[in-house]
Amino acid sequence: MAKKILLNAFDMSCVGHINHGLWTHPRDESITFNGLKYWLNLAKILEKGLFDGIFLADITGVYDVYQNNLDVTLKESVQLPSHDPMTLISAMASVTTHLGFGVTVNLSYEHPYPLARRFASLDHLTQGRVGWNIVTGYLDSAEKLFGRKALAEHDQRYDKAEDFLALCYKYWEHSWENGAVIQDKKSRIFTDPKKVHAIDHQGSFFESQGVFQVSPSPQRTPLLFQAGTSERGVTFATRHAECIFIGGGNIAEVRKNVQRIRKKAFEHGREPESIKIFVGITVVTAESDVQAQQKLIEYRQYASPEAGIAHYSSSVGKDLSVYDEHERIPYEKSNSITSVNEKFKHQEITLNSLKEQHVLGGRYPLFVGSGKNVAQQLIHFFDETGIDGFNLTRTVTPESYEDFIRWVIPEWQQQDRYKKTYISGTLRHKFFEKGQFLNIQHPARAV
Repeated sequence: MAKKILLNAFDMSCVGHINHGLWTHPRDESITFNGLKYWLNLAKILEKGLFDGIFLADITGVYDVYQNNLDVTLKESVQLPSHDPMTLISAMASVTTHLGFGVTVNLSYEHPYPLARRFASLDHLTQGRVGWNIVTGYLDSAEKLFGRKALAEHDQRYDKAEDFLALCYKYWEHSWENGAVIQDKKSRIFTDPKKVHAIDHQGSFFESQGVFQVSPSPQRTPLLFQAGTSERGVTFATRHAECIFIGGGNIAEVRKNVQRIRKKAFEHGREPESIKIFVGITVVTAESDVQAQQKLIEYRQYASPEAGIAHYSSSVGKDLSVYDEHERIPYEKSNSITSVNEKFKHQEITLNSLKEQHVLGGRYPLFVGSGKNVAQQLIHFFDETGIDGFNLTRTVTPESYEDFIRWVIPEWQQQDRYKKTYISGTLRHKFFEKGQFLNIQHPARAV
């Protein structure tokens, strides 16, 4: 039986997320993102469409590299303003039953204890539907907000992340035994003291002693996401992550990246298929191919390729505005997103080619066509690359999600490549169908 496709909506608590400029489209509702009504409506739409989850991106800092200022970022609302995504989850969980919530939190600006406590609390409140996308940051502007001069070196940020997670695992997995909470009113014992233990952590970056305040949540540890694709990032991700988000590209490039991840996971003593791999995509679809192309033309009238370049400049840590339209942009080592910056080493990239790539203001692979056509394109991409699912980014919201639900998902279901109903259980169980807790091979189980 062919493998079924996993699907997350990819979004952010802001106006301009990936496909920039489309907030100006008359049917786009993202300018109301600062009200709960917008998010509650979106959560209900996604659950009705049987999405596995909503993956909420986030950044700490601002995109101020392009033209060495914030002008384009502010005018086009390039992830500015943006809100803390964790504040949305309880509300969206209250109007849904199955939808999962993957939320990005940058551990470079957190302490393990309060963050572990927030995630455990959310896991309780959502009945086990929460996941953590672990990031270490890449913006100098974030460091300045915290009174620091510049980012720590790339690999050092991952060293700190290793210690951060080791401590979180102790809180989530080892402070409270299973069955510690009794809730016996007659004997007046809520928790068995013999089954609760103080942890003692003396790490390279963090120290902590004491009992974790939150009793074991449905998943104990939230479902773990990561998106590192540098050599150090892949090493970290394949040690810890249960789901990895990778960049798109052609089928051969993505397949090579998938194979690299699975090989590295095996080297860490994990089953290669114990990691679900997702690719970010943009889709424009309608009833027919002609209508989809017309919709793309319409969307392009509102998109801002320049805003996409402003975003991209901060991703690679270099001001791309200083280059002529057709001048090859040279590779320069930076402390930003290594996997994105490395492309300048091997590809002839110009400002003009980047603008062509950012026709909808974003750089994710674009699939256009009727529901049947797009469904087949995505199935082919899925089967040929060996990925496990897609993170579908928005264009015009919520229209783009509604279009996908109306036109693409039924085509997948007809070919038995997508579920027709949710299974019960936690987010981890829905993804892996192997129970609510971390796989026994995961390093957290042995801390």
